[in-house]
Amino acid sequence: MSRFLRNKRDILLSLHRDNDTIMNIAKEINRRISGFPEDYVFTASDFKIETRNQYAVAKALNRMVKSGKISKLAKGRFYKPRKTQFGDLKPSAYQIAKDYIERDGKLIGYITGYSAYNALGLTSQISSYIQIGTNKSRRSIKREKYTISFIMQQNPITKKNIEILRILDAIRFIREIPSTTPNDACIRLKEIIRDLNDEQKGLLVKCAMKYTNYVRALCGAVLEDIGCNDNFLEPIRKSLNGVTDYKLPISESVLPTKTNWRIYEPSRK
Repeated sequence: MSRFLRNKRDILLSLHRDNDTIMNIAKEINRRISGFPEDYVFTASDFKIETRNQYAVAKALNRMVKSGKISKLAKGRFYKPRKTQFGDLKPSAYQIAKDYIERDGKLIGYITGYSAYNALGLTSQISSYIQIGTNKSRRSIKREKYTISFIMQQNPITKKNIEILRILDAIRFIREIPSTTPNDACIRLKEIIRDLNDEQKGLLVKCAMKYTNYVRALCGAVLEDIGCNDNFLEPIRKSLNGVTDYKLPISESVLPTKTNWRIYEPSRK
């Protein structure tokens, strides 16, 4: 056999092996994706396939996008859409931003902002704007139609305190919660905080110490209004300088204790 024919045979054998590899990888990816829950966002790294076969992985995923079995969220990020009579639904805020929330089994952030306010019953508005609380400063990013932004959180982020941090974030941004007023938001926050047990209220006070003064003042006024004793109020009171006024558009009828914490409406002292 001539060298030319041997080379041609080797090339054909190599192509055949490559096609078999691509087909086997495609079958494995299809099998794995069939087991994923709807809404789940994944990347090529989820399949743990050797680096030398990543081209085959990318090719298989792109074919599945074209066929409509999966959808593309952003470069290198895909999801299995939840299909309804109204069309395919987008992933949850958690799935869209989960690589900024958890890494290697460790919490590094938490969902806050509009999604959290909606879950707390503070607003009915749903937004494509996703906000993440994090201990590390980051710039906003875009993922398809979603904007993911980040706010600095001075407290450690743990499973135990995430709900408390969301409440404090809502107090911090009470003027900016959409489709509601600061008065209505305050009424709802009082209900939420009243339902906390003593351990959670103690955690609320502890975490509030890392927030700005007006957040602590409003937190103190709410705790006093719902009947909490001095064990909860004194740490907050001592953390404030006692002479600064805080201008917040919350009426006395909603929060009768507000003047005890030097909270006044902007129009009058």
